[in-house]
Amino acid sequence: MTVADSWRGVATEQVDDVTASLSQFLRGRSRRLLAALLRPYKREMWKAFGFILAFNLASMAGPFLVKLGIDRGIPPLVKAAGGSGSPRWLLLAVGLLALAGIVQALTDMAFTLKVGHIGQDVLYDLRGQLFDHFQSLSLSFHERYTSGRVISRLTSDVDAISELLAGGLDVLVWALLTMVSVAALMVILDPGLALVVFAIFPLVVAVTIWFRINATRAYRSIREAVALVIVHFVESLGGIRAVQAFRREGRNDEIFQEVDDRYRRANMWSSRLSAIYGPAVKMLGNLSVAAVLLIGGSRVLKGEITVGVLAAFLLYLRRFFDPVQDLSQFYNTFQSAAAALEKLSGVLEEEPAVAPPEIPVPLGVPRGDITFESVRFGYREAIVIPGLDLHIPAGQTVALVGETGAGKSTVARLIARFYDPNEGRIALDGIDLRDLMVPDLRRAIVMVTQESFLFSGSVADNIAFGRPTATRHEIEEAARVLGAHEFISALPEGFDTDVRKRGGRLSAGQRQLVAFARAFLADPAVLILDEATSSLDIPSERLVQRALRTLLAERTAVIIAHRLSTVEIADRVLVIDGGRIVEDGTPADLMSGTGRYHDLHQAWLDSLAS
Repeated sequence: MTVADSWRGVATEQVDDVTASLSQFLRGRSRRLLAALLRPYKREMWKAFGFILAFNLASMAGPFLVKLGIDRGIPPLVKAAGGSGSPRWLLLAVGLLALAGIVQALTDMAFTLKVGHIGQDVLYDLRGQLFDHFQSLSLSFHERYTSGRVISRLTSDVDAISELLAGGLDVLVWALLTMVSVAALMVILDPGLALVVFAIFPLVVAVTIWFRINATRAYRSIREAVALVIVHFVESLGGIRAVQAFRREGRNDEIFQEVDDRYRRANMWSSRLSAIYGPAVKMLGNLSVAAVLLIGGSRVLKGEITVGVLAAFLLYLRRFFDPVQDLSQFYNTFQSAAAALEKLSGVLEEEPAVAPPEIPVPLGVPRGDITFESVRFGYREAIVIPGLDLHIPAGQTVALVGETGAGKSTVARLIARFYDPNEGRIALDGIDLRDLMVPDLRRAIVMVTQESFLFSGSVADNIAFGRPTATRHEIEEAARVLGAHEFISALPEGFDTDVRKRGGRLSAGQRQLVAFARAFLADPAVLILDEATSSLDIPSERLVQRALRTLLAERTAVIIAHRLSTVEIADRVLVIDGGRIVEDGTPADLMSGTGRYHDLHQAWLDSLAS
């Protein structure tokens, strides 16, 4: 088995199977999504259709006007046919041809602009809808839905729909109108010659079906191959430190060459199909022209039809086969867009696991009283909290300690309502969290994690993240109270210094202080610190510890920490094991005993001495 084959499972997660055929598309959720996106622009779409219809009428008039000019405006030909002609007819035909050309240009321009505006407006709405929806989805969704797939939905899938709207639908409408119009006009001009063309056309249909079937397979192969390339590229660069540390570059190059060669061969297959299909359709079109010229020319010589009819018929015939190739290319564009719409509609139909309340209860001024009543919770099948009753009075600082996997972070996430309990009730100031509006809940409860995530932008922007309306004085005062003002002022541009991606310009301790200043400025009633000092060195931890005492004053706090030095500032310690509280007391009381907390503290002291 090749490396590329072994990665097929990874790629399959990122690549939709292109079996989103036309029939599936027309009756699926992707059709509903497209209809919902286009619904606000019905009137504009009718205008666009009017422009393309006018363009088609002006285009179809050309060969007929050529017939008129030849049969009525060239006297020698008219006399040869037993009639009388006048150059005025020729001038009239030329004038009308020029007018038709102007109408074509204007309507084509108007249609292109109108379709472009509709397409961009639809994409604007779609991107906004996706962004809002992704933000509203629960933490559980983002934990199982990789960031790469999120980016793919917002970029490549939206681009596929953009290609359909900008360069696909207009081709489809134009091609269908042209084929129907030309077929009807050929029958009107001369049914006998039309039968000649229709006798050859099934061969064009057969070649097109062959191309469509093989193009579908080639398209699927290309999508799978490019996914393998992207997966390997992203994984290799994402883990570049490990790659270089373990001298993996050579092996990674071999793997990349293999998946890249698969991508190359898939594209070559697609190129060969196009190289066969295009010339085949052109050849059949030329055969049709030759057959019509032969049969039509002999009929002209017999006087059965005029030269103008034959000339017009040949001009229409040239236009009859061109849309066939355009429709085949549209099929590929449609496949990509249909697959993208299917994926996007699946995301948009995803319901938040944490639903807004049907009848919200106003919170008022939060005090910070937290109550767990017979709470049971698990991730999928694994039960983490089998049954928990807990009361944290307003203003109390509680530390949660225990071994890894004991359920500490789960308790914190339940308090922040990143998840809802499977059973039981969690209340803030006596109100079930499920009955609170999200803005009220987020205003009352704030969590600070060990990542201390900072966004690109200035230090001031990051401190004001939870309260954008804060004044510059309030931002600087929050930093001063938390002990961050000194190091921020020493930065090249002070509070206006760009922290860069993920706060990379600052040290871990500095990022943590900025995160604390952000939480202090937000002024929540309940503050959750999830391993907020675990990644700090000893000097940075001491700096942060001083800030913590200020941050936790006069508010309810829940601290999760492996470093028990952080626990010492707590009013109360809860030792968690298997999702249950096995010890509950003050740090001093639990230290004086011989229970779990005493053992954990002793193990921590031993780790410092070793």
